[in-house]
This record gives sequence, structure tokens and C-alpha cells, in this order.
Amino acid sequence: MKTPGRMLAAAAALLIVSCGRSERTSAPAAAAKTSSPTAATAVNAAVYMCPMDRDVRGYGPGKCPRCGMALVTSIPDPVEYLVDVTTAAAPQPGVPVQLNFGITDPWKGNPVTKFMEVHERLYHAFVVSRDLQFFVHGHPEWRNNRFEYQVTFPKPGMYRVLSDFYPEASVPQLSASTLFVGDVEPNPRPIVLAKDYAPKQGENVGVSMASIPDAAIAGMPTRLRFALDQVTGFEKYLGVWAHMLIASDDLIDMMHTHPSIANGGPEVEFTVVFPRPRTYRLWIQLQRNGTVNTVHFDVPVRAMPEEGARVRGFDGSMVPFHRSGPLGPGGSKVHG
Repeated sequence: MKTPGRMLAAAAALLIVSCGRSERTSAPAAAAKTSSPTAATAVNAAVYMCPMDRDVRGYGPGKCPRCGMALVTSIPDPVEYLVDVTTAAAPQPGVPVQLNFGITDPWKGNPVTKFMEVHERLYHAFVVSRDLQFFVHGHPEWRNNRFEYQVTFPKPGMYRVLSDFYPEASVPQLSASTLFVGDVEPNPRPIVLAKDYAPKQGENVGVSMASIPDAAIAGMPTRLRFALDQVTGFEKYLGVWAHMLIASDDLIDMMHTHPSIANGGPEVEFTVVFPRPRTYRLWIQLQRNGTVNTVHFDVPVRAMPEEGARVRGFDGSMVPFHRSGPLGPGGSKVHG
């Protein structure tokens, strides 16, 4: 994850290996000398982990079941690369403009020219308008020692551009930039969002959503469960069963995340930790019969309650709230 001004590593979980206890025998000393072959192998094996979701770990190579990235045995310390988004001329509404993405390293400011694929692409760019009505998920192409992407902004105002890329021999990056389109911004204030869990209709599938707990709490895990009104034809989109972009109503927090539970069936679940008490708009993208569906929902997030308060648990019951203990899997990258 990333916090304001710098990137945080996604929440990492400690891998615990347990072995069964042997039954009591008439020769306890002999039993004590017997060790578990599985445990011995595990102790000496290299630990593989996902460079994006570091809580996903194992003792062999493979791919992350959450985001689809290849598991690796070593991940460098997280550092934030610099992204410079430029245009040849001031962008105007309704006129196609080319966005140029220049990447430099954080040590000497040298241009970065080698990248690893993230979800079948070298670069992902999410463009969101201040009023949260315009949303684009595109893939800039590498040309002229930079990434280039053409977009047409529909109206004047402020836009946020979220870059998702993976420099070679580093860690996956999520970097937000700001662009202003036109000469006058019609409404410079953040939009006010209300809760919107109403079912949505995509191009060829309907999507409904429920959150567990119903009232999301900042800093605590929220399960977002999506039910699809079709049962067949679903395909992985860019290497995973679904993508989700989440943006706070003031466009400060932006997250790109993937399902924690999905198998190509009509149910998809994400686990998200919202960083602040705001209202968040989320766009979910999934592919059915070759068509990418994009729908959005609005989730209000409450402040964390005081110690000793009672909150509604995953099963709907009211339980005491305690600040201690792990937050659980996040599975997302955050930029603030």
C-alpha cells in the first residue's frame, strides 16, 4: 500500500507452519527423535511471495491466486519512483490529447527504461474526473523512451491520473498525478456522494453488491461481495477475474485491487481496508463473452469507533470493538 507521499508495502502476513502432534507411545525417547519430513523441508526451502500482495506466500514457484503475478523469492525494499505526466499543449475538453509518462528513479533521477508486465501490460493508467463521472482504464504504449496514451477529456476541470507499473528489479508502483483541462473549472469543490448499493447493469451482465459489515469502518477490513445475474461466459480480464479501482470523494485516496475470492462463477468478493472516513466510489471491471463490463457503486466509510464500542460483525451480530489484532488481508495497493 501507499500512504500520503510515499508507498507502503501491502499488508504482509506471517507464515506459520504447524505439524501434528504424535500420539503417545511406549517409547517416547524414540518418538522424540523422529522429525516431520515436511517440516524439515519447509525450514530449508526458499519462501516465494507475490511482489504485489506480500501476504501471499509459499514454498514453491507459481502465480499469485489473487492478482496473477509470478511469485518471487526476493523483493527489494519499497521505494517510490517519480512519474512526470506531460502534454504537448494544454489539454482542452473534447480534443484528443497525448499524455506522455516519463519515469525516473528515486536515487539519481535517471530515466527508467526497463519494466515488468503487470496483468499482461507494461503500464496501466486510470483517469478519473473530479466529479467522478468520467472513468478510463487504459494502457499506454512504450515509444520514444516513454509511455504514451491518447485520451479525450469530456469537460473542463481537474482530473486524476493513476499510474500502475513495475520497474525492473524493483517493486510494483502506484503513482497519482493531477491534470487540469480547460481554462475555467466549473466546480472546484469535491463531489458529495451518498450510499449507492443499487444493482447496476453492465454491457452484458447485471451486478449487485453487499458489504460485510454493512457499515464500512476506516482502517478495518470490509468484504465487498458482488453477485452477477449470469452464470456462464466469464473470462479473466488482464490476467485476473476482476479489477477494481476505488477513489475517495476528494480524490486523495486511490486504490487498485483484485478479488480475494473468485473462480469464474457468478460471485466475486474483494477485501478492502478503507484508509479514511469518507465516501468512496468504486468501479468494478469484469469480462464476459469478450466484453468488458464496468459498473460503479458508492460506499460510505465511518470513522473507527472508540475502544469498548460495539460494531456489527461479519455474521451480522453486535460484538465488542477492540483495537488490538491484525487487520487481515488487504490485497490492494493504495495511493494517497
